[in-house]
Amino acid sequence: MRRSSPFLACVILLSALNAESASSFDPNQAAKVFSKLADAPELRNPSVELVDVSTGQVIFQSNAFSQRKPASTLKILSAVATLKYFDPASSFATSVSIGTEENSLVINGDFDPWISMNNDVATRMNRTSFYRLAQAGLRAINKNSKKPVKKFKVYYNGIYSNEAVTLKSYYKKKGFSTRLIEVTEKDARALSAELISYSTSPTVKEIMDWYLTWSDNLLAERMARLAAKQAGNGFNSTGVRVTFKAILKDFGIDSRKLVIRDASGLSRDNKVTANILSTLLVKIHSDLTLASLIDGLPVSGKSGTLLERYIKSAPTAVGLVKAKTGTLSGIVSLAGFVQSKDREYAFVVIADRIERTYSAGEKARKTIDKFLGKIAAPLVIENVGSEPDAIDFQIL
Repeated sequence: MRRSSPFLACVILLSALNAESASSFDPNQAAKVFSKLADAPELRNPSVELVDVSTGQVIFQSNAFSQRKPASTLKILSAVATLKYFDPASSFATSVSIGTEENSLVINGDFDPWISMNNDVATRMNRTSFYRLAQAGLRAINKNSKKPVKKFKVYYNGIYSNEAVTLKSYYKKKGFSTRLIEVTEKDARALSAELISYSTSPTVKEIMDWYLTWSDNLLAERMARLAAKQAGNGFNSTGVRVTFKAILKDFGIDSRKLVIRDASGLSRDNKVTANILSTLLVKIHSDLTLASLIDGLPVSGKSGTLLERYIKSAPTAVGLVKAKTGTLSGIVSLAGFVQSKDREYAFVVIADRIERTYSAGEKARKTIDKFLGKIAAPLVIENVGSEPDAIDFQIL
């Protein structure tokens, strides 16, 4: 008769316990957790979908085809458009030059979304300040003129309309009369003489990561419109709508229930279904180019708009949820991925029928986090093939 040592018996017991623990997060159990989430009174009958990303199998649905207000989870579509129509390593440039004409400036840009209209924000975030570009131009005009300048022309290309208006207003406050003339990029180059200032943005990938991580509405809106322009669909909200629907069509996703009024999620007239977003998340996960989008999603208890969440409400899920948040008065949404040991799930929760109070929003967020905490678990990589050196087999 052969008998193993007490140590070996302990190893076998631990293996059995690990096997039992690993199975506790299988799709059936995850579906039960999400079924309770969907019934939670704090969420007021939300739209929910849970998908196993390894198989693409829908694990749980509740109101998944109901049109709901997504809030900032809509930025996921903006990010997909950004990666689809731009090289992630590219950047935007803006130059200010003395013009070939006397008393003229030339501003030639790429509609850089990163330029800030606030000096304090620009300094704090190491962004180009639009006012400093304006100041550099004014100094150059005065320096290059043989006599005091009271009025001058500004030829411009590739800056936003509000920037052009602000520029004219800034110079007026400084006592100068300016005539702003919009030109093509080709003409801007031809009209430029001496370069005064040259600014470049971070890469497209870095800009996208920023607006996903911190839910920057202006950056998301601008990048989506730039993507629509690149796609040939118009540099406006209509172009964004057409572009978003075209992206879904390319993925074979029915977009008939998608309603787009902006690209940031600020409008309450935006509509989407949990099924649309979860299907898109699965496509993103398996696409070599789009998967880099996941790097920009906030991480539970670690970064961005999830920095302070999960730490108290679901500490076991810290670092295991990567998801885009959405918050408006009466709306709490979350869409992304949760690690559950050897499985990963894509999920969407849109609770857009809660009371329009801060406390209702907080309760909804904590409820979502707690339920995700029930299925979140780190991936455990076991040593296969190695054996303990000190196991003593006794033959009695």
